[in-house]
Amino acid sequence: IGSLDALGISRPMSLRILFFAQIKEQLDCSELIIEWAEDTATVESLHRFLCNKNNGLWRESLSQDNIIRAVNQTVAIGDCALNDGDEVAFFPPVTGG
Repeated sequence: IGSLDALGISRPMSLRILFFAQIKEQLDCSELIIEWAEDTATVESLHRFLCNKNNGLWRESLSQDNIIRAVNQTVAIGDCALNDGDEVAFFPPVTGG
């Protein structure tokens, strides 16, 4: 019996998803741990998946043009690959005063 990699089968990986500020309040969720297919693991694919969660009820909160996404506490510009154990955070723009 070969390994999953040798057979061309992607392994699931675990991602920790965090939501902050009004996004957390609107979703009534601060954190998710999800299993994700390694071969489709990008910030964009995860974002699309979350927008469709709960029959699309999360779409409005997560579809804001100026939403900030961070991977392992570093702001993600554009799309980037995700790895097993990554932490992905979604939060609204921060303003100062």
